[in-house]
Amino acid sequence: MNGYRYETHLHTSESSACGKATGAEQVHFLKAHGYQGLIVTDHFLNGNTRILKSLPWEEQIDLFCRGYEEAKKEGDKIDFDVFFGVEWNFNNDEFLLYGIDRQWLLAHPDMLSWSHTRLFEEINKIGGLMLQAHPFRIRSYVKDLRLYPYHVHGIEVTNAQNEAPYDNYARRYASYFSLAVTSGSDLHWSGEPDRGFRGISTKQRMKSVFDYVDLIRNQKEYTLITSDDDIGLEDFVQITVPVMLFDAQEQDISEKLKEIFNF
Repeated sequence: MNGYRYETHLHTSESSACGKATGAEQVHFLKAHGYQGLIVTDHFLNGNTRILKSLPWEEQIDLFCRGYEEAKKEGDKIDFDVFFGVEWNFNNDEFLLYGIDRQWLLAHPDMLSWSHTRLFEEINKIGGLMLQAHPFRIRSYVKDLRLYPYHVHGIEVTNAQNEAPYDNYARRYASYFSLAVTSGSDLHWSGEPDRGFRGISTKQRMKSVFDYVDLIRNQKEYTLITSDDDIGLEDFVQITVPVMLFDAQEQDISEKLKEIFNF
């Protein structure tokens, strides 16, 4: 595949409780597999984090940023781009945030109390990007699926840790609401995902995370990195948990799901 390959969804063992590889290890692993860069999206303090919530806010943020910082330090040594992001959790509906940084996090110690609307407004204020990650992920800990098409700029429609039929729901969801689409490996360890690598390929090398923000928000030219089992699939599996859809005021409009998915 021509172009510059970037991983958009990745965790480190420094910050994410589920991370099995350090930021530096992830850099070398993806470099060896032809990537030009990655975006660290560790689970934030309201998700599957290693960070003790009893610590002062500043210390929590310092520890949270450690995985990114170790990856960035290593990337700079080998001409490999490393950018900062966050995976934010509400009620197991998770969102990828780009365009924020350590200083922005430090300046908002009340942010864990924010609603979807407030978070989206704040990300928009700084010209950032908010995506819904793997919106149709089925796991034992997921009791329902919550969709917020009016509080995102795009949808992660293929995720290497998701089964293909569930990603097909994500594609239909994004298409119905004319949302941008992205791809991510959701990489937790230095090993190839079972369903192959994900991410995006760009014609130009990215200089900052805002190049990624611009590509997605303005739906410019980029290519999703995917695998053969993602191409042309129209099969769907039964969703075994409740699915809820919310409007711009965060009101339940789940009756619309029948129109979108024939639920």
